[in-house]
Amino acid sequence: MTKIIGLTGGIGSGKSSIAKHIESLGIPVYIADTEAKKILDTADVIAKVIALFGDDILENGKIDRKKIAALVFQDPEKLKKYNAIIHPEVYLHFQNWVKQYNNYPLVVKEAAILFESGSYKDCDKIILVTAPKENRIQRVMKRDAVTREAVEQRMSHQWDDETKKSMSDFVIENIELEKAKQSAENIITLLRNQ
Repeated sequence: MTKIIGLTGGIGSGKSSIAKHIESLGIPVYIADTEAKKILDTADVIAKVIALFGDDILENGKIDRKKIAALVFQDPEKLKKYNAIIHPEVYLHFQNWVKQYNNYPLVVKEAAILFESGSYKDCDKIILVTAPKENRIQRVMKRDAVTREAVEQRMSHQWDDETKKSMSDFVIENIELEKAKQSAENIITLLRNQ
């Protein structure tokens, strides 16, 4: 039976870099955020989102993700309603995706809000990627060309690392990427042999 390994970490922790490295080791990796963006472009999801926020969130017939972000990250209730549309769709998509890898010993599901969404419950083991808060803020400001305030606002919607650590099986501290990659390799080797 294929083991589902959750890979998570707060914004700017470097979990995407770790996910790419794990994938390079021959492990199938599902990137929940990428799939959620594709799902957001499907007709039935567009209809549900318009019903919730109105059609001024559209740009050329598609959902404008920046407009959505501006709306939901300032209003916890709207974020909750938005997630109630997206999370079940991503869950179903993942269930179908994982079926094609049933001859693999393990697959990885990378998701920023693995705990917050409740999808950690479907994982056999969980790897948490952490980094000091200031490192994370600087990485996201540089990557997304956004202000410190914007990054901190996004961070405020995610659980803190201490809470996540208590629920994780493995923790990779990502200060130096090469060391973090080596930690990931060690964990994958261990999981493959369990």
